[in-house]
Formats: sequence, structure tokens, C-alpha cells
Amino acid sequence: MKAPSLTLGIEEEYQIIDPKTRELKSYITEILSGDSLVLAQIKPELHQSIVEVGTKVCTTPAEVRAELVRLRRDVLGLVAKSGLKIAAAGTHPFSSWVDQQITPLERYLGVREDMGELAQRLLIFGTHIHIGIEDREFLIDALNVARYFLPHLMCLSTSSPFWGGRNTGLKSYRSIVWRGFPRTGVPRALRSWSEYTELVELLTATRCIPNGSKIWWDVRPNWSYPTLEFRVCDVCTRVDEAVCIAAIVQAIVAKIWKLRRDNMTFRVYSSDFIEENKWRAVRYGFDGRLVDFGKGVELPARELVRELLVWFIDDVLDELGSRKEVEYAFRILDEGSSADRQLAVYARTGDFKAVVDHVIAETAEGL
Repeated sequence: MKAPSLTLGIEEEYQIIDPKTRELKSYITEILSGDSLVLAQIKPELHQSIVEVGTKVCTTPAEVRAELVRLRRDVLGLVAKSGLKIAAAGTHPFSSWVDQQITPLERYLGVREDMGELAQRLLIFGTHIHIGIEDREFLIDALNVARYFLPHLMCLSTSSPFWGGRNTGLKSYRSIVWRGFPRTGVPRALRSWSEYTELVELLTATRCIPNGSKIWWDVRPNWSYPTLEFRVCDVCTRVDEAVCIAAIVQAIVAKIWKLRRDNMTFRVYSSDFIEENKWRAVRYGFDGRLVDFGKGVELPARELVRELLVWFIDDVLDELGSRKEVEYAFRILDEGSSADRQLAVYARTGDFKAVVDHVIAETAEGL
């Protein structure tokens, strides 16, 4: 079996913000009528107040970083022409989903038609990370094992503690809103690529979905490209966080490959167990406890994330050349995620507009 290429790609969804009101601003249609050279990697999303970017196919986290910095700069430049800003957080602290305009493209109007009010409510912003895996059977193997680490990735990326002008008491309210859609959440373990294609074919034949792109699991085989796509994360506020999590995901897949090559594997857990840990990550982030299902004990979330970094993936980092990017995770463990920082700003100021200003500043950090 041929080793996977382990190429990397990231998609990020940003909020378009009016800096005077700090509200979301419907503006994507204006952006799309602009500079076509810049726009090749900048796309609309369901709501007009969302702009999505996608990196080129990269081979290293350092390359991903250069791409994300360039894309964030490009988008900032495009919205700045109208005096607007962008913010990277999983939800907006107070803008109402009821007031948002749907992007008037057939694809999105179709989603609004199919999903009704759920589509209108889907005012959320995520990070999707693609890892190149050309062998389809290994891709399914990697999916089965990597599911266990989805709650760990969630803890590192939480950036949506607020919704509708309220402190939700959760670190990732985005995950709760997204859960309203069908075919989401932690997938069950799959036996083979053919089992997956049979599922897609049956759902397509019975007009449940037009194609495999409408299966929205937290980690999924991408239907258009030979990649395993991790969709669990809130959008990362700082570029360094996004690059760090992408490097961790690449290392997880590299380690699963290394085990497979040596005729070893990591235990595959039931999605029931993983969903329990994911809920804890969504609710409490680093302040909670995750369950080590191998030992059958609860441990502080930080301890299990540290174990992923130090015990599971450390021995592949030098080969991948990603030690520096992965070690940024220790800073996240020390300082907290974006959600923790937003909550600290709100505790200090009692002002959601101050939270928006904080996220805008962190989104542009290091650009």
C-alpha cells in the first residue's frame, strides 16, 4: 500500500463586520463583483455576512501558514474598501440570525428551501482541514481511528461561547447549532470504502442527497478530492491556532499510517463514547474532563490533549517538519482557546462590542 501524500488544505469562514455597530454586515455579493484574481480562493457561503477562503494544496504547515496569512490579508483588503472588518469566531456574540440575508445563489436558496428555518439559523463559522490520502481503504482506516481525537481538536479550537447576546455557558455553541442539520456529528466506524460508497449511492438514489458532499460528519471522506476532511473545529481566531491544529491533524494521520505500515493500530472506539467526550469538549472546553476510554477514567481535558501531543504524535513531528507548529498547542493549553479569551474580555468589560473588537484584533494578529 502506497504511503499517503499527507498534503494539507484549510478552508476558513469569516464574519464580515461593520466596525461602527460591530454587527454582521451582508456584503459578500459586493466582494464577488470585485477583483477576479483575488477571488479564485474566496467564496460565498449560505449567509451574505460570511466569506469563505480556501488555501491551495500545501505540503507543510509552514506553507499553509503563508497561504492563510495571504488570504486573510486579501479579504481584509477587499472589505476595507467599504470600511468593513473581518472576525474569525465560531459565532457572532450578538447579531441575530433572524436578520441575516441568504446569499442569492441557486445552491444556497436550495439549502434554504430544503432545510427551512434550520438554514436561516446556521449563522456559524468553521475551519475545515483536508489531509491528502490517496488509498481509499487507508482513508477509511484513518477516519475510524482519528474519530477518537475529535474532542481533543474541539477543545483546542472552541471560539463560540456567545449566541444572540447571551453567554451560552458552552465553549462551542456553533457545534450545537450545526447539530440541527442531518448527517452531522461523529460518524460510526466504517468497514470499507465500498460500505461508504454504498451509503452515498443509496442516499442519492432515494433523493435524500444529491451527492456525497451533503454528508456533513465531523470527519468525512471528501467526495470531490482524495482527502480526509476534518470539520469538527470552530473557526480559529488566530492564524497560529489554525496552523497548529492543521499540523496536529496531519501528524495524527501520519502516525496512523506509521502504525498501519508496522502492522499495528490504535483501538477504534464506538461513536457513542466519542460523542460523550465531544459533548464535554463543546460544553466545558479545557475547563472540563474527558474520559480516557482505554482506562475507563475521567481526566482533565488538558491532560488528555497533552497526551495526544506528547505520547501519540511526537515521534512523527520531526519527519514532517512540523514540531514548531504543533508545539504552539502548548501555548493554547496555557492561555486557553479563543472562547476562553472572549469570555475573559466579557467578564472584564460586560460589553459584547468589546468582545467583537477583541476578535477582530486577534483575527488580524501576525498578518
